[in-house]
Amino acid sequence: MTEPVRIGLAGYGFGGRYFHAPLLASAAECEFLGVVTKNSPERQEQVTRELNRPTYTSLEELARAGAEAVAISTPAATHIPLAQQALRLGLAVVCDKPFALDAGSAQETVELAERLGVALTVYQNRRWDSDFLTLRGLTDSGALGTPTRFESRFERFAPEPGPPAAGGGTLLDFGSHLVDQALVLAGPVERVYAEMHSHDGEDGLDDDVFVALSHRSGVQSHLWGSWRQGAPGPRFRASGTSGTYVVNGVDGQEALLLGGATPASKGDRWGVEPKERWGQVLRGDHAETAPTARGAWDLFYPAFAAAVRGTRPVPVDPWDAVATATVLDAARASALSGEVVRLP
Repeated sequence: MTEPVRIGLAGYGFGGRYFHAPLLASAAECEFLGVVTKNSPERQEQVTRELNRPTYTSLEELARAGAEAVAISTPAATHIPLAQQALRLGLAVVCDKPFALDAGSAQETVELAERLGVALTVYQNRRWDSDFLTLRGLTDSGALGTPTRFESRFERFAPEPGPPAAGGGTLLDFGSHLVDQALVLAGPVERVYAEMHSHDGEDGLDDDVFVALSHRSGVQSHLWGSWRQGAPGPRFRASGTSGTYVVNGVDGQEALLLGGATPASKGDRWGVEPKERWGQVLRGDHAETAPTARGAWDLFYPAFAAAVRGTRPVPVDPWDAVATATVLDAARASALSGEVVRLP
């Protein structure tokens, strides 16, 4: 690439501060211009102190400063309005998950990007988790045989205060990752069954969900997301006709970012999991360690920059986010009705 892509960040809450700003600042392919944030002296001072970059009060101001692109990491309900505004300003867009609150608005936004000819992608960073990359390698190599069942969990024990409102609830927040990974692994879905629970009653955000997917490929996916689970299960248990991959714990890249490390500061050690955290392939009584691939969240923004320059596709096809939103809509309907929902 010749010129770095001039990109800004919209939002400096938890996601913007920890999941986007450090990766943008570490990507040589991006020129990180600054942050669009609310007109708060305290937040503006925080951005200046932590990033040494300017703040902007609107997407229009960011565009006037010469931005070509923006990463949107704001509360879930604002994603679609901001993404559509940015696209109409000619800004290429990275939108955090959940991309949309429903499949209809997700599809409308993808179609808008296509009509305008502006790049749009969704920040499904968990596709570059170390354990998920390892599982994809095992599946692609045939080490597990023909895939039959995929079990995946994002389970935490944080009963108070529970899921953050900005994420839209556990189904949308954790479910966006869980369903996206299941679709990448096993393909389109025919049937959806779900259960949802809210600790605070009907008016509270869902804090514990279970989703069962029947894929056209024949694979069954069982997905759990919870903020109330005192005994989290395995991160993955993925079974095939000749073996099962099991890994506990979660990918370490989030912990690195929360601890202040970045791809720039860690270099070649970024995303490398210690051997004691590696998973296993089990075949009855026989177990063998499966070396864990390097986690690679640091590859997302360079790939996006290349897409903006027209040298490769966007790292996540936005139509994949429409498919995920369609499954999440069906899961919500199933949880409300208690019935299995069939997809076209």
